[in-house]
Order: sequence, then C-alpha cells, then structure tokens
Amino acid sequence: MKKLIVAVAALGTLAAASAADPKVAYPNGFRDWHHVKSMVINKGHPLYDAVGGIHHIYGNPKAIQGYKAGNKFADGSVIVFDLFEAVDKDNAIAEGARKAVVVMARDGKKFAATGGWGYEVFDAKTKKGTLDAKGAADCHACHTQMKDSGFVFSRLRD
Repeated sequence: MKKLIVAVAALGTLAAASAADPKVAYPNGFRDWHHVKSMVINKGHPLYDAVGGIHHIYGNPKAIQGYKAGNKFADGSVIVFDLFEAVDKDNAIAEGARKAVVVMARDGKKFAATGGWGYEVFDAKTKKGTLDAKGAADCHACHTQMKDSGFVFSRLRD
C-alpha cells in the first residue's frame, strides 16, 4: 500500500491539506459519473510495481464542466481514479480485483494550502481513507507540475 501512495503522488491523482482539515469523503456512486478516460500500466512502466493495472478516470458533473472549460475546476469538482488489477488471460486484458479508489476533490478554502485540491486513497475493501498528511503533500507536489492545467493530469476524451 505504501508503494501505491507514492505512485499516486507521482501519477498526479485525498487526505486533508493539514491534520486540522477534514478528509475527503468516499465518492459513492462515482461509476455512474462521466467516464473521462481509461489506461493500462503494464510491466516495464516505472510505476508498474506501485499502480500497475487498469485505471478508469471518472468526473462528477462539476468536474466535467471544468474539463470542458479548459481544466478550470470549480469548488465541488471531484475526480476519481479507479484502480484495478489487470488480468491477462487468453490474449485479453480484463479487470481483476479493485486495488484502490483515488480521489481529488476541489474546495478552494478547505484545501487552500494544496492549490484548492484535497487528495485521498481509499482502501478497495473497506472504503476507508489511507493517505496521511505526508502522502497528500506528496500528491500535491507532483500535481504542481500541472498548475497551468488546474493541477489535473487527465484530459477529457471525445
């Protein structure tokens, strides 16, 4: 799990900005949100050991408006990175077990110290947040390279 937290920071995908801030809530029903994109990280990729597998990115309605506005995200925007094991069988890759649910939530006041975004990694089975303050800071440190894109790596696909 430690590798997952480090890799999430490197990938750019919620704990509070400080211990005093509340954590980001688990995004119930996110698979009904708009699908932004999917990708597979295979063996050989530098982040494979930590987050190898199938990634699905979802955005709530406010996040989709933000993507469409050139990555200008309003408070209330939530982006979810749903991570699954990639199962390669009979020359097909399919979803295996869910590994984690990684979330970015926009609240300019609550998360002012991290560019307005809160970060959390949720355990696949318990749905409990596992990211500590250092992990959240690491996430934001990686996301700062995307400041001109609203701190978001993903782009809405057509």
